[in-house]
Amino acid sequence: MRLGILGALQVERDDRSVDVAGGRLRALLARLSLDAGRPVSVGALADAVWDDELPADEQHALQSLVSRLRRSLGDGDAIVPAPGGYRLNVQPDAIDAHRFERFAAAGAAKLRAGDPERAAATLGEALALWRGPALADLTGPSFAAAAAALTDLRLTAIVDRAEAELALGRGANVVAELETAVAEHPLHERLAARHIAALYAAGRQADALDAYERVRARLADELGAAPSPDLQAAHLAVLRGDTAPERRSRRSNLRSPVT
Repeated sequence: MRLGILGALQVERDDRSVDVAGGRLRALLARLSLDAGRPVSVGALADAVWDDELPADEQHALQSLVSRLRRSLGDGDAIVPAPGGYRLNVQPDAIDAHRFERFAAAGAAKLRAGDPERAAATLGEALALWRGPALADLTGPSFAAAAAALTDLRLTAIVDRAEAELALGRGANVVAELETAVAEHPLHERLAARHIAALYAAGRQADALDAYERVRARLADELGAAPSPDLQAAHLAVLRGDTAPERRSRRSNLRSPVT
């Protein structure tokens, strides 16, 4: 069985789609997927499934729901009892989010090791797993926090891949992806710096300068902050007409904090 949570919940078994109907069943399966292979307590599962309307008897209500979910999945061993709760009986790699995290970490390590070619390929594999916003069809505090954490990791992977492509002289390849990400996260300075470098690498110097001015003004208006050294360096490289601003941008391994 394979499950997808990088988008709406998706379940496959024997290469066929499995329909899990009902919001509570889907919430239960998604919460178990976040900790695939590890025990999840009854309390954590109940919070994810019922939110603020907890049943009088959480233990028995959850037991009934687990039985229904097993039938929906067509596998009585898919969910097994565990100390204090239940466990989804799959390997972590059966969940797209776990595969994404593994590929993203491996790609970042290759980038730090000075291997941008392999870093770009591995990070590309990681980002290709996303079908839409994480946990797109699930709501509640349990899923909001997990979705935010996955989104932060995705942004880091996007920036890391951009750095790899820039180091390879292929900055133009990531302009469109960076523009989409910048529109969604306009105050993310490391992302903005790579966007400016990619625009310049694509021969769009005026657009790169405009992009810097937009983020500089927004930082000042909304946060009362000056651009980070990383962002200033990207801007200065464009002003100087640096023929390889992307290489200058990677002289430091320090990352600007996410705002």
